[in-house]
Amino acid sequence: MRRFGHRPRSGGIASVLVALALAGAAGLALKPGARALEGRAQVTDGDTIRIGEARIRLKGIDAPEMEQRCSRAGRSYACGETSRRVLIDLVSGQIVRCRATGRDRYQRILARCTVNGRDIGARLVEDGWAVSYGRDYEPEETRARSRSAGLWEGDFERPQDWRRQHR
Repeated sequence: MRRFGHRPRSGGIASVLVALALAGAAGLALKPGARALEGRAQVTDGDTIRIGEARIRLKGIDAPEMEQRCSRAGRSYACGETSRRVLIDLVSGQIVRCRATGRDRYQRILARCTVNGRDIGARLVEDGWAVSYGRDYEPEETRARSRSAGLWEGDFERPQDWRRQHR
């Protein structure tokens, strides 16, 4: 018996909402590269930032570790801290825009990020405060090395090699 003003419960609306939620979640899972992040960044080290709660590893570069030391003109210096300060200077007071491409083994978001339309990774490598990780920024690394810019002004171990020996 049907009462006036009451509709039979079909669950149709709930089913549609569940289906839409599942489709949206599947889309995010299948397309991590479509995720855009934007905001003011806090710098963790020479190749890692935070935007809000998101930990972001700059894709395609490797900067010296915070404890890593390099040498210039025969003197040791904290090149990991120097790389971090350079990145702070690049992003300080600016809106950083990132396009996620996946996650690394530490579950940080891997992303290419820009400030004022300029690729942050390319800038760090070209200025000599990070190296290309893979082949992403080889031309920028070659230019930095030929100009003896940043790390290339003295002696340093590639961060990947330094980590192998110190962890």
